[in-house]
Amino acid sequence: MDIRRARTPAEIEAAEALFDGPARTVWSQRFLAAPGHVMLLAYVDGAPVGMVSGVEMTHPDKGTEMCLYELSVDAGHRRLGIGRALTLALADEARARGCYGMWVGVDTDNEAALATYASAGAGDEGVFAMRGWDTGPR
Repeated sequence: MDIRRARTPAEIEAAEALFDGPARTVWSQRFLAAPGHVMLLAYVDGAPVGMVSGVEMTHPDKGTEMCLYELSVDAGHRRLGIGRALTLALADEARARGCYGMWVGVDTDNEAALATYASAGAGDEGVFAMRGWDTGPR
């Protein structure tokens, strides 16, 4: 397995089977151009089999932390340590960028994700509620 940072929309689009929907070129360009955004892709035999995305968040009284935005591994490559490796690679990237920590929100019934994050050293910070707003068309 090889983990590399995505640098072009073409790389992201070649891995779009790992996303919830199609990767759009304009959105991929915007993601890649934004300071503090990072996407790492895992390859096996030259094919993308996993991805993790992270977004730096800075606050005046806290400094900068990394949010693990999304993690995905191809169904045929799960339970092989790819998700753990991607998570650890993002944590390494966060450290290299000077982030004081990294966090992820995960559904409490998503046992696979919880196990992956625990195996990568994440601690349980307790149950929280998430609320969202629909602010317009996508």
